[in-house]
Amino acid sequence: MTGTETARQILETAFPAYAGRGMREAHRLMRKSIADDHTVFMTVSGAMTPAGMHLSCLIPMIEAGYVSCLTTTGANLYHDLHRTLGFVLHEVNPHADDRIYRKDRIIRIYDIGFDEDVLLDTDLFFCKVLKSKPFAKPMTTAEFHYELGRVVAALEDEKGISRPSLLATCFRQGVPIFVGAPQDGSIYLNVVKLEREDPKGFKFRLDVARDVYQMAALQNLARAKDGQAAVWIVGGGVPKNYTLQGEPLLSQILGVDARGFDIDVQVCVDVVDNGALSSCTAGEGHTWGKTSAECVEIDSVYLRSDVTVALPFLTSALLSEPTLRKKPRRLYDRLPEAEKILDGLWMKCRKRG
Repeated sequence: MTGTETARQILETAFPAYAGRGMREAHRLMRKSIADDHTVFMTVSGAMTPAGMHLSCLIPMIEAGYVSCLTTTGANLYHDLHRTLGFVLHEVNPHADDRIYRKDRIIRIYDIGFDEDVLLDTDLFFCKVLKSKPFAKPMTTAEFHYELGRVVAALEDEKGISRPSLLATCFRQGVPIFVGAPQDGSIYLNVVKLEREDPKGFKFRLDVARDVYQMAALQNLARAKDGQAAVWIVGGGVPKNYTLQGEPLLSQILGVDARGFDIDVQVCVDVVDNGALSSCTAGEGHTWGKTSAECVEIDSVYLRSDVTVALPFLTSALLSEPTLRKKPRRLYDRLPEAEKILDGLWMKCRKRG
């Protein structure tokens, strides 16, 4: 090491074995996903937006055209808005007395802290938006977050905000955002309140069945005309399985031909042998039809590492190559096409019995 190496050179030459080799493999496969023009489905769990990982890593990769579809938690999208609304999140001592934090109305997410009013004012924002006309109908989570992104993008333009939110970025780039457990997050807690306040007048609903269908339809679309699909899994959890389950929905439930993802990159701290690795390694996933045989053999990696340590290195190495930048696929714009194609395939399968 001389101090002059690029991030890519470091990953390719200075991570020789053990977890380091996993880091190197993760970079190789992420780079291959982009260079070989795979449609990339990315899943993100954990408190990534409070930690600012969307600003440092996720948004730059989306704007570079790497990521075409995102699955995350409702919490990440809720906390995504704090900075846009003008609030500040601070580093705090994770070992301090939480009783004092509570007394002083400080919310703590490990070593990130902010005033409780940040939550209350963010709740007011979402309540106002949810009661507006564009949301007065059944929607999938992809449709819901696209419309939220439209509102937030307009707010950013009005305020002249130079550091965009994840919601606004995905709206501008046409990247659909899915949330597999929307009721497990503060955005939906406000839906609960609004529905109770006005059971007849509040019309917003989530169409969860069509939501799952849309995810499968996009995965089917990704492989049309000899296309390939990659999944980048950051952190595990519900977002991981919600994305992977599109494949068995296609093959086992709908009877449509689906080989599984062609590349599988996972970064997570969970161990395998106690069931904690949510939705399994690529090999175990292959038994469900979630990943292809070739993926398991040569194009998958499980990097057991903390995301906040690994992802900045991987992002920097990818972004350091200008030739890897791509035009966005704008998968959100193609949702109607994807559903129509899958409808046709499913009807053919039903007729065959």
